[in-house]
Amino acid sequence: MSRPFSTEPAVRKTPLDADERARAEANFADLVVAELGAKGSFRVSADTPEMVELFQGVARTVGERLGRPVVSYANGRYLVIAFDQPRS
Repeated sequence: MSRPFSTEPAVRKTPLDADERARAEANFADLVVAELGAKGSFRVSADTPEMVELFQGVARTVGERLGRPVVSYANGRYLVIAFDQPRS
């Protein structure tokens, strides 16, 4: 049995402008600071290059705010922000 043709338009994501991006980084930084304090890491769905860039900026902001090294890594689906482990 074939599926009927869908007439729904594809969802189009509009890129954030500079002001929206700055506000998003500032607001998400507050959330990430709280999560790092409580859990030691923060994971978010980041399946587009724009989202990865946004949360890498958040990670930099969090590290500056806390005065501690913070790392972020992405796998194409999620991005994790965590405290950097000291190297021996």
